Amino acid sequence: MKHTKFRDNRGFTLIEIMVVVVILGVLAAIIVPKFLSRPDEAKVTKAKVDIKSLEEALGLFKLDNGFYPSTEQGLKALVSKPESGRIPARFPDGGYLKRVPADPWDSPYLYLSPGGQNRDFDLISYGADGQSGGENFNADINSWELD
Repeated sequence: MKHTKFRDNRGFTLIEIMVVVVILGVLAAIIVPKFLSRPDEAKVTKAKVDIKSLEEALGLFKLDNGFYPSTEQGLKALVSKPESGRIPARFPDGGYLKRVPADPWDSPYLYLSPGGQNRDFDLISYGADGQSGGENFNADINSWELD
């Protein structure tokens, strides 16, 4: 019986490896940006949810007291009873919130009362850049645009 040894010289050529690398590069260029924008989208969504929650707490404040906190009293009037300005007569022991959240970019929400254009109040997050105006993830998130 004759045994013939076959050597398997099959392997990947440089061209085959380069084709695979190019394909992986193209896929990465398409897919990675979609995943990278997800955290920014999540922050925008969180800001919108925070603003809605703050609107609800402000609504309860007004329901109990007949007015909204002033701009000077700010959103901290939802956590502890204001000691200056118009003092609420029916402020609950635990307040309306445990704490006032910062926006997802660690900036405070802007609260104005009365708000613009005959609104009772305005709540604003200046977005990722922390400045008024902007586009995409730098755009302002305004309470009056969420309705």
